[in-house]
Amino acid sequence: MTFNVFEARYILRLAIPVFIAQVTMILMGVVDTVMAGQVSAYDLAALAIALGIWNPVLLTLLGVLLALTGMVAQNFGAKKLFAIRDDMFQGFFLALALTLLGLVVINFVEIPLSYIKMEPEVAGLALGYINYVKWGLLGFLIYNVLRCVCEGMAYTKPAVYIAAIGLAINIPANYVFIYGKLGFDAYGSAGCGIATSIVYWCMALSLFIYMLYSKRLKGRFLFSRAIKPKLTTIATITKLGTPIALAHFFEVTLFACIPLFIAPLGAIAVSGHQVAASVSTVLFMIPLSLALAICIRVGNLTGQKNYSAVKSTVSTSLLLALMISAIVALITFLSRGVIGSIYSDNADVIALASAILILACFYQLPDALQVSATGILRGLKYTTPISYITFISYWLIGFSLGYVLALTDLIVEPMGPEGFWLGIIVGLSTAAVLLITTVRRRLASAPFNIIE
Repeated sequence: MTFNVFEARYILRLAIPVFIAQVTMILMGVVDTVMAGQVSAYDLAALAIALGIWNPVLLTLLGVLLALTGMVAQNFGAKKLFAIRDDMFQGFFLALALTLLGLVVINFVEIPLSYIKMEPEVAGLALGYINYVKWGLLGFLIYNVLRCVCEGMAYTKPAVYIAAIGLAINIPANYVFIYGKLGFDAYGSAGCGIATSIVYWCMALSLFIYMLYSKRLKGRFLFSRAIKPKLTTIATITKLGTPIALAHFFEVTLFACIPLFIAPLGAIAVSGHQVAASVSTVLFMIPLSLALAICIRVGNLTGQKNYSAVKSTVSTSLLLALMISAIVALITFLSRGVIGSIYSDNADVIALASAILILACFYQLPDALQVSATGILRGLKYTTPISYITFISYWLIGFSLGYVLALTDLIVEPMGPEGFWLGIIVGLSTAAVLLITTVRRRLASAPFNIIE
């Protein structure tokens, strides 16, 4: 494997703005949690439950649209601006269809809520949040269509600016609707749903205005005329995006289910796991941002039919992912005790979190490789293997092994939360091997820019 310094710098230049934007979006969730928690424990619990239901729906629908990044990247590399405009408008139509699907699904939200034992006040607040935030779903999906276009055209900085605008709006909007200011009623944590819905639409409008006046993005041309729905293009986006959506669903549900199985082990076990999971979520933004940058670069080069450069980029990107993950793992290992103390002052929780964070260090390497390989496949517009590899690796191998190690004595004495983390490591390692093997086979069959 070769390492190209120019390609590494180019990928990092694309990835850094994406990372900043992702962290800013996470901060919005932190703001929601902090402000809702200041009202009452009921509001905090309601927000956690509502997000546990809402986020899987949101991220699964988003996954379908993420195929646009690779499509636009290839068209941008081939200098096909008319095709980019066509992809964008078909993305809008697909976003509308996905919104309708999402609203239908959300109408049945009372069913999962009825199976969760909670106080009626908590249930009411959780339902309120979902019923308010759902009206921002179309705005969120439109924003991401525009973002995919920007990023496919190798321009990732707009996402940083728009995320900053979203955070700036989110704080005062939360203040107004959570606590009841400026003549509005106090909605408690349900008010976060109103604020988030407003933020989604403001972000979509802001990015539209930015693109419209951006010479680099040629916004005047992109929005110069509307394009009618083209079922073939919409079907292509859906075909490419569905495996990504399923991968999102498998991953989100995996990490949502683990605490439910750990719960009988007690509050210390759940808390220790949650600390490590929270830290890992933030750290995951690093390889995730790198993967998007890789997708963009591979897509651009594939559109140019520069297959030798694609292979150099793939090799460089995987080595870069390994180096960055090793640095992150080292920092995590050295600071694990401090990290645990930030989240809790309970000595048992800190000790368990520190132990799990050691496993999280090993988790970083295969995770970085598998998500980078996913980015490569998206850039090549070859996404079909992503869904079944993710399902096999995460659930059939990772979760199953984790369950056996954590809660049974079939192999060793029950290990508790650490058992699930060992299972995740094995699952991610399996995914990394299978996805990299898929990448190697795909590259060996160049030209490889034909959808299969």
